[in-house]
Amino acid sequence: MNLLYRKTRYLTSAAKLSQAPPDKGREIAFAGRSNAGKSSAINTLCDQRSLARTSKTPGRTQLLNFFEIDTERRLVDLPGYGFAKVSVSVKQQWQGLLSQYLEKRQCLHGLFLMMDIRHPLKEYDAQMLDWAANIGLPTHVLLTKADKLKKGPAAASVLKVGKALNAYDGELFSVQAFSALKRQGLEEAHGVMDKWLSM
Repeated sequence: MNLLYRKTRYLTSAAKLSQAPPDKGREIAFAGRSNAGKSSAINTLCDQRSLARTSKTPGRTQLLNFFEIDTERRLVDLPGYGFAKVSVSVKQQWQGLLSQYLEKRQCLHGLFLMMDIRHPLKEYDAQMLDWAANIGLPTHVLLTKADKLKKGPAAASVLKVGKALNAYDGELFSVQAFSALKRQGLEEAHGVMDKWLSM
């Protein structure tokens, strides 16, 4: 593991794009349905317990949360989408923030898209993939909670998502199984991060 990830620290949160850090350097964003294991994945990838706040209540991440690896590189925890115990107006606000960030942020070099390995490719996931394809954003799908499935069904899920990704640009999209709990798939995920952040 690149030791720099262990030095990642919370930088700031933004309720609108104008509050984000200056648009320079390199960023990787993390997106996914509420409760897909986004915060846990960020913590595990950075080998820290409580860098990103985890919650059993879906929809806790309502802001763009920026984490600084060094002065030139950042990770960004995006608002969860799909099921969340919030009002429709708040949901719309998040989605507006999400679209603005993904479409306008020049320093964004890649998107990690979290899906629960047991329930991948839900409607919102497909929308995110369409969106990423539309703006030519490299996307790596992390099929989280892989420890919840046996090897056979887990491999079948990876295959199913891989086939769906083939409908898009094969150069832009990739997929892997991942478990924050068992620290499974860390090396592969770090490889993608290293490439996008030019480590």
